[in-house]
Amino acid sequence: MKKTVYITGADRGLGLALSRVFLAADYKVFAGRYMKEWPELDELKKEYEDLEIVTVDVTDQQSVDAAATYIEEHAGKLDILINNAAIYKDRSEDIFGEFHYDDMRQLFETNVFGPLRVSKSVIPLLLKGEGKMLANISSEAGSLADSWRKKEYGYCMSKSALNMQLTILQNQLEEHGIKVLAIHPGYVKTYIMGDFNHDATIDAMESATGIMNEILKAPAIEEHMYIDYQGNKMNW
Repeated sequence: MKKTVYITGADRGLGLALSRVFLAADYKVFAGRYMKEWPELDELKKEYEDLEIVTVDVTDQQSVDAAATYIEEHAGKLDILINNAAIYKDRSEDIFGEFHYDDMRQLFETNVFGPLRVSKSVIPLLLKGEGKMLANISSEAGSLADSWRKKEYGYCMSKSALNMQLTILQNQLEEHGIKVLAIHPGYVKTYIMGDFNHDATIDAMESATGIMNEILKAPAIEEHMYIDYQGNKMNW
């Protein structure tokens, strides 16, 4: 049976690129779709019969559970989970201006609780898989040691909270043989800021290829879990 990977936020950008590189590597890919109006996954489906498009809203427990049930029914196990779905909101908040707390809450709902919901929903499937890899797209913005920003409070705090979540998950899942990774994808040309970010420095396919390569190296559980897409260690 083919190895399996579940990628959230696969409609476009990095998630779509991750779907493409894993399909090319002969994986059965469960691609999490959030935006039905976005056509790229449907086009990719025409190229690869091993692509399964799964509707999932990571902020909705019922949607997350339904996606996990779909994967169980169609594969029975899962080798790799990649929590990629995330949002970015920036109204240039600073301590002397106005904070938009509703936006910050939405960032936490998607970027922190979303991955936790999805991870919990498929842990039983990961335990049945061979890869036992729980990978998460984090960010250098979540590093406390290398913090440099003077704004973007909500986004940076959400990624720091995600990193803490992942360390706790690794502590608990170590005895079950599941490896947890927090991966900084680089400054990728994606739509995370709404419009396509032409100012970014890394193509989505380059980042996705690097991320896949690091995942497939199957690093030992005791190895440093916060890395970038090239395998360089990140500071917590």
